[in-house]
Amino acid sequence: MSELVTGEAVALELRPAKVPSRALAVLLDLVVAMVAYIGVTIVLVASTSSLDDAAQVALSIASFLLVLVGGPIAVETLSHGRSLGKLAFGLRVVRDDGGPIRFRHALVRGAIGVIEILMTFGVVACIASLVSARGRRLGDVFAGTLVVRERIPTGRTGFVPPPPPWLAGRFAELDLSAVPDGLWLAVRQYLTRMQQLEPQVSLGMAQRLAADLAAGTGAPVPQDVPPAAFLAAVVHERQSREARQAFGASGSPSPVAQPGAPVTPASSPSPLSPPAHMSPAAARAQGPAQAAQPQVLGQEQPAGRPATGFAPPA
Repeated sequence: MSELVTGEAVALELRPAKVPSRALAVLLDLVVAMVAYIGVTIVLVASTSSLDDAAQVALSIASFLLVLVGGPIAVETLSHGRSLGKLAFGLRVVRDDGGPIRFRHALVRGAIGVIEILMTFGVVACIASLVSARGRRLGDVFAGTLVVRERIPTGRTGFVPPPPPWLAGRFAELDLSAVPDGLWLAVRQYLTRMQQLEPQVSLGMAQRLAADLAAGTGAPVPQDVPPAAFLAAVVHERQSREARQAFGASGSPSPVAQPGAPVTPASSPSPLSPPAHMSPAAARAQGPAQAAQPQVLGQEQPAGRPATGFAPPA
């Protein structure tokens, strides 16, 4: 089983899709694409009967590329990895780090899919999926994507907690381009699971992940920041950058409390809390005027006080 994190920063216990479900989803997509292609061909034949043979052949090739190749690429890009067939069978295409795919991922998958699905009738895709440990075909390997099962029991989801308010914007200058996708996935999974771990185990994992993340960014972990808080703040920074790239400056949504999210017990200190030696005044000086203890998504706020949780971008 693989735990992946969606673009909404929700850690889900998702299993990579198996060959039968993927084959049925592809078959449904092909049926829809062929119906659309036949309809477009009929319209073209009726409207271009006066053209010469060369022009008709050129239009036929163009319609083939647009409908059977460009159509699936556009659908996967606009739906963030959920074509009609995948939606019907509860599947979704995600990046290796669990985030939503972009146009370049859909383009690579679609271009290679012409060879391994259309030209070979799916034989190459089936063989590659059976050989791969995570059921990836060649298009997924070259695009850095993975097809996963999206439908899971509702009680088994978890949410990545937001960073402490006193760390807001502190890591805006970090270079995150060299951090591998596998490390992002490990960090997000840890942030989701850290409240379920023993304190010493959680601290050790946070220190190791923070050291790896610091090595990838080229900047050391600040001495006054707990490792778990550092991880949450850097993940938040990456999500904010992706939101700005996808939606522009106003792309970050307003904070929304997510129902059913885990709540940090009041009796145990949170790994995201500032160090004990840091005074409340010092913590408030590094961020918005707020208590040092962070609020986890879904935790109720007292009346009259704004929520401090960050709703990760979709």
